[in-house]
Amino acid sequence: MSQEQIVRPDLAGTHGTTNETMRPDPQVVPKAERRHFSTEYKLRILAEADACAQRGQIGALLRREGLYSSHLDKWRQQRVQGQLQALASQKRGPKVDLQAAEIARLHHENELLQTRLKQVETIIEVQKKLSALLGLSMGTSSEVP
Repeated sequence: MSQEQIVRPDLAGTHGTTNETMRPDPQVVPKAERRHFSTEYKLRILAEADACAQRGQIGALLRREGLYSSHLDKWRQQRVQGQLQALASQKRGPKVDLQAAEIARLHHENELLQTRLKQVETIIEVQKKLSALLGLSMGTSSEVP
């Protein structure tokens, strides 16, 4: 029986014909996402691969985990070079500059304090003018009755 003559069991009795051909599913899968491996996972797989002594065990390990031999090669190189940070998952995007963040925070705080200082100076000026208009002396607290 050729590939085109395979009968689909779900359609065999419903349409009256038995020579319906199987067609591939036309559904398109969305774009595949990259796999990300944690440092612990990489080190565990490397340890398991290093423990393999018999022929074919590494291949079985790779098939079981869905990995390629190039993964092992790359991870081994990184381990030999001491690039533990390369084995660690790294965040993508711009790096956060802590010093710049601290400077921005201090600038913001400085602006707030400058605004409050201007408000306080305005209040003091108004009090001085009011005191002069009312003829009150601006003395020390011991002079207040």
